[in-house]
Amino acid sequence: MELDYLRELLVLAEKGNFSEAADALYTTQSTLSKHVKKIETELGVTLFDRTSRKVKINEFGKIFFPYAQQIIDIQDQYLAALQSKLATDRDSLTVGSVRSMAQYHITDIIANFQKRRPQSTIKTIHSVFEGKTVNTHLLKKLLRQKQCELAFIRLDNKDDDDLEKIPYLEDSLVAVFPADHPYAKKKSIPLKALANNRFLFSEESSSIYRLCIKSCQDSGFEPNIVFTDPKPEDLIELVQEGMGTALVLKHLADYLTNPNIVVVDVTPTVSIQIYLCHLKNAHLSDAARHFIECTISQREDNNSLTR
Repeated sequence: MELDYLRELLVLAEKGNFSEAADALYTTQSTLSKHVKKIETELGVTLFDRTSRKVKINEFGKIFFPYAQQIIDIQDQYLAALQSKLATDRDSLTVGSVRSMAQYHITDIIANFQKRRPQSTIKTIHSVFEGKTVNTHLLKKLLRQKQCELAFIRLDNKDDDDLEKIPYLEDSLVAVFPADHPYAKKKSIPLKALANNRFLFSEESSSIYRLCIKSCQDSGFEPNIVFTDPKPEDLIELVQEGMGTALVLKHLADYLTNPNIVVVDVTPTVSIQIYLCHLKNAHLSDAARHFIECTISQREDNNSLTR
């Protein structure tokens, strides 16, 4: 039985709604439904009573879910114990991160940490992990499975009560146009003014994609998405080729800017916060505590640059 699927079922049981559960898990309703079916097939019983909009735990579910929670708790405990032993023995630290480490000065934090603790080794998970693209959902999963002790994560909601969130940096959406675009000389533009544009977005599984979709919908339109890609540099390259308008985060766009493009703020401002996260009530290693100190120091440096 897939323990990841068990975790998903527990979220569904808590939310009571496929749409809300899929949103919280950064997956699709169809994928979540398939995973539920797989577990139910293995058990030979259904666990939920379904209506058009809601799901409710049935009598079989009431028997099953307390045991499912115990299984997940035990996995969390043994992974935490193993991770703690590894960290103690090797004075090592594993940090997950959004891909754009240099753009957010996370590389500066790592360098400062290494200067303070030259005896420590640090590993980052920030691009691909075991063949999977690293995104918000995967980073949270790695934290919960104790495969990293800390992680820089973009969060745009108030969920994830099991995570301690240390604010690090705020970013916001911008539109990227070719340098000869009619909007090129504007400092800002209402997002609704772009309703008829062809859009280039981040990959569908990313939190940024979801943020862009919601922002367009809040501005009164469904975006015409012609291309998605996990790499902002690829989106900007296609903007230069006249393929469409990219909605990306400002720090990334400013880092990748060149004479062939312009970066324009959108209104109303759409912000997202990057946090350094760890599990609540976790026994943090000395290395992790020092890394948090380095992060707070870098946050103060970032703030002084923007004043």
